[in-house]
This record gives sequence, structure tokens and C-alpha cells, in this order.
Amino acid sequence: MLSFPNAKINLGLNIVEKRLDGFHNIETIFYPVGIKDALEFVVNDDSQLTTLTISGIKVDGDLSNNLIIKAYNLLAQDFSLPVLDIYLRKQIPLGAGLGGGSADAAFMLQQLNDNFKLGLSISKLETYAAQLGSDCPFFIQNKPVFAHGRGELMQNIDLSLKDYYLLVIKPDIHVPTALAYAGCKPHKSKHDLLQVIQTPLEDWKNLMKNDFEDSIFTQFPPILDIKNKMYEEGAIYASMSGSGSSVFGIFDQEKSLKECFPSHFIWGGKLE
Repeated sequence: MLSFPNAKINLGLNIVEKRLDGFHNIETIFYPVGIKDALEFVVNDDSQLTTLTISGIKVDGDLSNNLIIKAYNLLAQDFSLPVLDIYLRKQIPLGAGLGGGSADAAFMLQQLNDNFKLGLSISKLETYAAQLGSDCPFFIQNKPVFAHGRGELMQNIDLSLKDYYLLVIKPDIHVPTALAYAGCKPHKSKHDLLQVIQTPLEDWKNLMKNDFEDSIFTQFPPILDIKNKMYEEGAIYASMSGSGSSVFGIFDQEKSLKECFPSHFIWGGKLE
């Protein structure tokens, strides 16, 4: 069974408060975008161990800790699942704030549910997904939402950017999530994101921001350079996504900046 897990961007990200459990409460708008991995599995009756093979972008670390395997094991605790050979073509860059790993895990849950007729509802799939990561539940329904709590609490919103073009640029910079949070002081935002997205897109630049940017731009100036270049080239709104290091720009026409950042990952396409 083959699927194509897609990335997301954060339209604004407010770090509201630190929780007693050590996590942070945030407010953000998750919006799905067209950068996609390819995920496939086949039943292997001749093996006793489910395996994961990854091609494309290199993924370091023990594959047994990959969220795709964790998703499989999570459902295998409650259902009788066959041994699988799983294949991932990785194209969503790692450490980019684009949710690629979470998307892979959520799509794996859905594929297992559909292929083996487990009968899980959307809400139940979201419950499983929340055990794998804060933004995993978003990818179950995969449509624009206002997310709060740790990012796992979601409210459907009416937002379409289908008339605009997106450009995503990720430099070869890794921003550890712990470092990103360490540089932030939680606070209540002056602007309600649910109200901001009702305003013209041209106003977002002055009303919406990613709270991670101030500290990360100071520590990693090349990321700020990308955002500034987006605006120089006519972006209506530009921001770092999540805790970085990717930066996206929303344009009213297709744009490419490969000549400016030849060594960076760059993706462009129309928003849906």
C-alpha cells in the first residue's frame, strides 16, 4: 500500500506558557503543504521481524526508534498485524520544522487502519497519533487547524491559500528543539491568531510571528538572511516554520531563489 505523507508549515507560533510537565503550551496555525515523502509496505510472511528501509534523504539513528516503526508497534499492541517490509522515500528535509517524521507516522497509522480494516475512527486514530508526537494528530485529517496545548489540541478553521504560491528554503543548519525553547520566554501574544487569519494576507507580516525567531535568528543569522531575502523578492508573508530551520514565503506568483541559495533545499509550488 502506497501513500504520500506531506509536510506542514506554521502560520504564526506563540509560545504561551511552560507547563508543569516540562512541555510548553503553544498556539499556531498548521497548514498542509505539498512537499511529500513516499511510504509503502508489503506483507512478508517469511519473516518474523517488521523492517524499515529508507532511501532519499539520509536518516541517521537506530531505525527501531523511527516514528514509522513506533506507529506500527503502537497498533500491534492492540491488533494482530502481519510482519511488514516498510519502505520510505524521504524527501521532506529533517530538522526543518515541517513535521515530516510526524506525517510519516500518522500516514502509517492510517494505512494500517485502511489496509487491515481495523475499524478505527478518525478520533481514535488521532488519540493513537498523539502518543507519537504533539503534531502527529494534525496529519490524520490533514487540513488547516488552529492548534494549541502542546499542539495536539486542534480546532478546524476556514482558511484557504489556494490562490498563492509557496517557497520553502532550508539551509544546512540543525536547530535542536531544546535549544529553540531555551531561548524563548513564554508570553501571551498581543494578537489572536484566529482573528489574524481573517485579515488580508498583506497584514499578516505585522500581526503574526513565530516566537522562536528572535533567539534563533540571533544564534543562526543565515536563517534570518533567508527570511529577509523572501521579503526582498516580494513575499507577502514569510516566516520560519516551527522551531526551524526552514523558512517559507507566500507569494502571489511562482518564485525560485535557487541562484541565491544554490546549496540549500528549496521547494516551490502552489498552495492548496
